[in-house]
Amino acid sequence: MAELNTGGKKATPRVDMTPMVDLMFLLVTFFILTTSISTPQAMDIAKPDKNDKLPENRLELKASKTMTILLGKKDKVAWYMGVAGETAPNIESVSQVGESIVKNRKTADASGVAGDFVVLVKPTSGSTFQNFVDMMDELEILKVKVRQIDDDNILDNEKQAMKEQGIL
Repeated sequence: MAELNTGGKKATPRVDMTPMVDLMFLLVTFFILTTSISTPQAMDIAKPDKNDKLPENRLELKASKTMTILLGKKDKVAWYMGVAGETAPNIESVSQVGESIVKNRKTADASGVAGDFVVLVKPTSGSTFQNFVDMMDELEILKVKVRQIDDDNILDNEKQAMKEQGIL
């Protein structure tokens, strides 16, 4: 039947938000329970004790396949190939050293000398922990298998070259 409204106030429509709130609660609960929270990844770094004797099966490093990276201040690094003091170290920023690692690894692999490419990282007192982490990440990204950390045996000629460049 039809109804005739002859006057009075027009009723305002009322919207019930209860079903919408229930739906949002169910969606939020669903996404919280189905997502996986990533855990931070840590890199294992093992250094030998200072009191240990040298192992009998220690790794012999080839000078032509060894790259030494000295971490300095102002986000700079000094690197050289081979034996310390024979060549002047190259000075680069931390962000540029990855290209040098790739180039030196290609040169070392093309030399025909047997053995793995080795990167020796020496953080100095002027370097920051962030630079050290960035360097280790770069070595991990570039898949450098043999890498060593030596913050105890920084040679005098390495220190001198870094002082001359103003990064020690």
